[in-house]
Amino acid sequence: MADPFYITTAIHYPNGRPHIGHAYEMIAADAIARFQRQQGRDVFFQTGTDEHGLKMVKTARDRDMTARELADEMSSYFSEMAEKLDISCDRFIRTSEADHYKASQAIWQAMADAGDLYLDRYEGWYSVRDEAFYEEKELVEGEGGEKLSPQGTPVEWTAEETWFFKLSKYEKPLLDFYAANPDFIRPESRRNEILRFVEGGLADLSVSRTSFDWGVPVPGSPGHVMYVWVDALTNYLTGAGYPDDQERLARYWPADIHLIGKDIVRFHAVYWPAFLMSAKIALPKQVFGHGFMLYRDRKISKSELAQMERPPVVDPLALADYYGVDALRYFLLRDVSFGQDGSFSDEAIVTRANADLSNSFGNLAQRTLSFIAKNCEGKVETGRVEEADGVLIAEVENACGGFIRAFEDLALSQGVELWMAGVFACNAYIDAQAPWGLRKTDPERMHAVLNTLLRAIRRLAVTIAPVVPGSAQKLLDQLGPQGDADFRIAPPTPIFPRLELRQEP
Repeated sequence: MADPFYITTAIHYPNGRPHIGHAYEMIAADAIARFQRQQGRDVFFQTGTDEHGLKMVKTARDRDMTARELADEMSSYFSEMAEKLDISCDRFIRTSEADHYKASQAIWQAMADAGDLYLDRYEGWYSVRDEAFYEEKELVEGEGGEKLSPQGTPVEWTAEETWFFKLSKYEKPLLDFYAANPDFIRPESRRNEILRFVEGGLADLSVSRTSFDWGVPVPGSPGHVMYVWVDALTNYLTGAGYPDDQERLARYWPADIHLIGKDIVRFHAVYWPAFLMSAKIALPKQVFGHGFMLYRDRKISKSELAQMERPPVVDPLALADYYGVDALRYFLLRDVSFGQDGSFSDEAIVTRANADLSNSFGNLAQRTLSFIAKNCEGKVETGRVEEADGVLIAEVENACGGFIRAFEDLALSQGVELWMAGVFACNAYIDAQAPWGLRKTDPERMHAVLNTLLRAIRRLAVTIAPVVPGSAQKLLDQLGPQGDADFRIAPPTPIFPRLELRQEP
């Protein structure tokens, strides 16, 4: 059987509609999943929604509906986005599903059996927006003197009976694990952040709530529901078959990569491995914390957007509808250095898509196929091969090989940049060889040039398919099945038409 590869996004919190950050994470994970499938891996790719917690309860109350009704409505927007953006996920999980309740209660029981849960009273600071507990030393002061979380979100004093997890017990085991597995947390800046946090000392963690009932019930403890991050993180095990499907679990667990936003690295790189250690379950191989998507180099909060008279359009579905799914995918993966913050705007999307896709790769394919359809009746014969042909093929193979090596290392932007070197080489080759001139002076040589271009374009299309899957397939359809001597190339339809800037509100 093929080598398994399990990749997940964070499951998205559906108290509001999807934004460009959600889209970026899904697209990046999808490109990695598609790439790994190309390499022959047995890929399982999971995304979904995290539907429990106080924030959902409060949002539902404000909208005069139940938390379940809110979850059903908002989750549908995220699944719609996944479909719209051509996300090839194998499962879209919802934490309100029955098998996930079972998995969450199973890992809870395993932690209880390890002696790592105890009942006590929690008094401290809690951020509803982050669904996170914070110690006094972590808080920052707002402009008005109010206490805020490290992310700048409001906190409130909370006091209630709660189950605690012995997180402090796992301080040394975690540090030992990080030392033995230096690539567990990437990029390095996130790893350093987590090391500083754990080395500063870990306090036991409150892992249940009694002030609301929208969540996974704690086994044997009426009135308690699990802290949202306990059941949210467990979704990764649910998808892998935990606790009942041991054959599936053995195949896909541990996960190869959890792809998440940099603001939730602590939950994935500290709490999650500690829970797994307690439950005696293998730890995932890697947690990768990507950066934020900024609008014109600044992060705009939901509350700030609501107060703007003319808010920018940051809806990923609106961007995809206007510019095309693959243009948006290409821009996000090409212009954002993976792991760092990225900035987007309509101008940036149009500039990048027109320069790389329309003017370079799209134009290369269009003029090559058009020439063959018009001047060769759609078929290219064997021609006289010269040294320049082999040089081009070597350049294209080198560019595509660079793409593969970069994607293996999750250097997505660098991979696309290396791929573009192959496109540039093809355009230089077609200009230098000038098949339109050879048509009259040396038809045999013309056919060799066209054959070389078809071979190179096919290789480039296959390689870039994880980034622009729909467009790559359309181009491959126009090229026809490889080796089919009866296929005739028809007058092509442009794959990457030039984009025009929309008028922002």
